[in-house]
Amino acid sequence: QVRLTESGGGLVQAGGSLRLSCAASGGTFGSYRMGWFRRAPGKEREFVGNIYWSDSSTKYADSVRGRFTISRDNAKKTLYLEMNSLKSEDTAVYYCAAAPVGDPYSYWGQGTQVTVSP
Repeated sequence: QVRLTESGGGLVQAGGSLRLSCAASGGTFGSYRMGWFRRAPGKEREFVGNIYWSDSSTKYADSVRGRFTISRDNAKKTLYLEMNSLKSEDTAVYYCAAAPVGDPYSYWGQGTQVTVSP
């Protein structure tokens, strides 16, 4: 059974930076893609970005491109989300997710809260 555990959320001032981590266990991720999603107050969960484990190729939502960076550590089986130039609209619960390439996301973490203050 695949398990995903997020960490690193907290309170940060606008313009600041924060790094989220997602530790993965219980599966083989060479043929997986892993993604970051978020749910802001009053909104549905939305896509932030993803990475293909095999070749490190990435994709980002327009709202975060140029500010957020996704990376991974193969040895630690850990996914990262580096967030820079944070804005109030980035306030949300952030989730990591995983799936075999070609399948919809089926494994989810429990989320970590990010709050951006003025």
